[in-house]
Amino acid sequence: MKPNILLMMVDQMRGDCLSMLDHPVVDTPNIDQLARNGVLFKNAYTATPTCVPARASVLTGMSQTSTGRVGYQEKIPWTYHHTLPGELAKAGYHTQAVGKMHVFPARNLVGFHNVVLHDGYLHYNRFKHQNLEAESFNFSGDDYLLWLKERAGTETDLIDLGLDCNASTVARPWHLPEALHPTNWVVTQSIDFLRRRDPTKPFFLKMSFVRPHPPFDPPQVFFDMYKDLELPDPPVGDWAEPEDLERAGYNPITYKGKVPKNRLKRAQAAYYALITHIDYQIGRFLIAMEEHGVLNNTVILFVSDHGELLGDHHLFRKALAYEGSAKVPFILSDPGNVLGLKKNQVAKEVVELRDIMPTLLDAAGVEIPNSVDGKSVLPLLNEKPGEWREYIHGEHAYGQLSHHYVTDGNEKYIWYSQTGEEQLFNLVQDPQELNNLAKNEEFQDRLEYWRQKLVKELRGREEGFADGNRLFAGCKTKACLDHLLKTVE
Repeated sequence: MKPNILLMMVDQMRGDCLSMLDHPVVDTPNIDQLARNGVLFKNAYTATPTCVPARASVLTGMSQTSTGRVGYQEKIPWTYHHTLPGELAKAGYHTQAVGKMHVFPARNLVGFHNVVLHDGYLHYNRFKHQNLEAESFNFSGDDYLLWLKERAGTETDLIDLGLDCNASTVARPWHLPEALHPTNWVVTQSIDFLRRRDPTKPFFLKMSFVRPHPPFDPPQVFFDMYKDLELPDPPVGDWAEPEDLERAGYNPITYKGKVPKNRLKRAQAAYYALITHIDYQIGRFLIAMEEHGVLNNTVILFVSDHGELLGDHHLFRKALAYEGSAKVPFILSDPGNVLGLKKNQVAKEVVELRDIMPTLLDAAGVEIPNSVDGKSVLPLLNEKPGEWREYIHGEHAYGQLSHHYVTDGNEKYIWYSQTGEEQLFNLVQDPQELNNLAKNEEFQDRLEYWRQKLVKELRGREEGFADGNRLFAGCKTKACLDHLLKTVE
């Protein structure tokens, strides 16, 4: 029988928040063990660092230009012909998703046989003034919320703690028994799938956690692990805004500014606590896999859709191209040696979320559709890996902060498309992006080198960003490209 495939996906977890990468405080023993049983990719990125476009690349194996999602826009239907669960289902896999999907419509199966859904707080499903039609006002579409109300009371809701779903600076511990936390729920439902799955078929399970995405609400025991520790100060580059004249940092859902010191430390503690909470629940699921006799015949891929800036350079949340936002954990684990991987490897090649679908199809021995832009990482892990990509191109439509970036994991070039501002970082010598080299005469050749790489990527784009020779700032941006919108008209 083909190997089982397990995709463990978390939301908004920074690529550096692993104890195996020597983070000064975060403890992730079970995720570390996944890496020890396989390969940790230290230069893994998301090309579009927000939920919807990132998840489109995960499920389709396509670049952001191919999916058409180059920014964040909800309520655009998912109409892709080839998806990871769809291809595995056609190949005889029993496919199941548990947790966050963030597709549209919310109950779209996108190729899965079944979805047990918790997307967290979806604004277009929650806002009554925007959902006047009964069929659009879809609280009932969330399986976790109904499950929670059955156990904690019908008045229980996702907003009970007073924390916004996108707040990056306000935190408090979870107020109900830990077993009712959405992180535990994902694992509880996934264990139930092991009981109910078709034993005559291999399975593909996507375990999709909403945390450590806000709200920052870890169970008390995990918050206590971090609240009294000396936590690292966020790095602040020489290019960052030094002042916060608008006092934006006092906004609980800010994306920039100087946050009151104690509030920021609580947010850091809660964020790290949510990661360790997930780690322990992953340990719970690995034990359950052993009990069901499937651990050693399962290929596991652990990843996040994007990171969290958490105060880096006085910035918060995601969407921007800096390491805290765009770099993600990416681990391919093979506990039963199904793939014959050399264990405990650290790979330096630059990989992206589009590589997940071809990698897992390759592991399952399933043909990779021509629509896939990503590449299987499995050849990289052989003794003669052959050629790999030179760099990746990422971007995000983000108002005045709309940008594009290119990186090979050693250097990174960022171009802000509305202002023309450029940044260049040496990630080997300056992994925290403290020093912008773009205005340094010594690095003008490297700046031009990467500028031309981006010109090549943007040649022919409908926004008019480049003509093949130079970049043009100030062009109107869009979150979705025309070819995507035409498929849903």
